Order: sequence, then structure tokens, then C-alpha cells
Amino acid sequence: QVQLVESGGGSVQAGGSLRLSCAVSGIADGHSCLAWFRQVLGKEREGVANIYLRTSTPDYDDSVKGRFTISLNSAKDTLYLDMASLKPEETGMYYCAAKPGSYCYRYSIYNTWGQGTQVTVSS
Repeated sequence: QVQLVESGGGSVQAGGSLRLSCAVSGIADGHSCLAWFRQVLGKEREGVANIYLRTSTPDYDDSVKGRFTISLNSAKDTLYLDMASLKPEETGMYYCAAKPGSYCYRYSIYNTWGQGTQVTVSS
């Protein structure tokens, strides 16, 4: 059974940086995807970055490209999201998620979720 536990959220001023972590367990097959989602006030949950475990190939939504970095540690049991140049409108809950297979950009079919971690960006 896949389990995901996020940590690292907090408060930061606009323009600042934050690193989120997600402890990953129970994924037996590298033919799987991990992703970071966020839900900001008034909007639906959206995927912002994903990574394919077997190759550690990352991909990003245009809204965060160049500012956020998704990565895995060498053991592939911790997922990170390094966020820079944060904006107040990016305040919300951030979740890591997992799904089997490839096509990691298909955010609608992620089926395992962490509990989320709050990110607050003040102006």
C-alpha cells in the first residue's frame, strides 16, 4: 500500500523560497509517477509538477516552470518540491500524489494522496 506524508510547509514572504518534502513508501515498481498538486483559495486542485520514478524525468506546469523544481532523493523514497519566487496567490494546500504507470502529466488519474501541507505567502 502506497503511503505519502508531506512536510515542510510554512509561511514565507513574497519572492521567498520554500522546500516541501514527501516521504514515499509502498511503491514497488519504478513504472510509477509522483506529482505535486496545490489547491489555492477559490480554485480547484491543480497539478504543478510531476516526475517519473524510473528515470526521474520531471515535468512542470507553465505557471511554475523556472521557479519550482521537483526531485527525488537517491533512494527514491523522498520527493521534494523546491519553490522559489513565491507569489501570494500561490498560498494554499500542497499535496503529493502517486499513480501507477507513465503519462505522469495526466493529473486527473492520480489515485493516492498525502494529507497536504499548508503554504502561506504574504505580500
